[in-house]
Amino acid sequence: MVLDLVVIGTAITLGPLHNSAFILLLSSRRGVRQGMAFLLSWLANLVAVIAVVVLLTGGQPPARHSVPSTAAIVVKLAIGLALVVYGAHRWRRPPRPHGPPRWAARIDNATPVAAAGLAWLLQPWGLVGAGAATALDANLSSLTDWLALTGYCLLATLSLIVMEMYTLWAPGAANARLNALRNWLGDHQEQLIVTLALIVGLWLTARSIYELVA
Repeated sequence: MVLDLVVIGTAITLGPLHNSAFILLLSSRRGVRQGMAFLLSWLANLVAVIAVVVLLTGGQPPARHSVPSTAAIVVKLAIGLALVVYGAHRWRRPPRPHGPPRWAARIDNATPVAAAGLAWLLQPWGLVGAGAATALDANLSSLTDWLALTGYCLLATLSLIVMEMYTLWAPGAANARLNALRNWLGDHQEQLIVTLALIVGLWLTARSIYELVA
């Protein structure tokens, strides 16, 4: 479980779409406040999904090869296969170039509520679902599993935490460097999306098949 959560959390935090949007928020008026609203909403979404899973299981993992356990593995397998197909499709037929999304032009006037909603909208729910299916195996009587779930939520938020703290401590330098990072993410967005989708998709697919047959 721990290794799967590390892979999924790393893929979530490296996603180019939400990181680019977050940098735009930080560059806007009241950027630190907007960024904090986005960050807290992002983290709250992750925690809420894990909390729902824990409530459903009562903090005890289902028995191996039971119906709930098998269903969770099948969900991860389906997500893994979908990511592989999606990554391969975008690699063979990348979308046509297009301008920035409409909300980017209104970012300066965004409210904290709008920033929080944007975090919900941009969260990669397929990967979050894979994390939830993985968390089904958590045993909350074990400190290790508590730390694994906490670490997963923080890892999936790490890029946002680092950028928010950097902007707080050194706003001038952060603005220049984060905007350069946003330009780089824009130039390499397709490669990043395809790479992350294929790596995580193949990982989840292989792990799920192994768990089903083992």
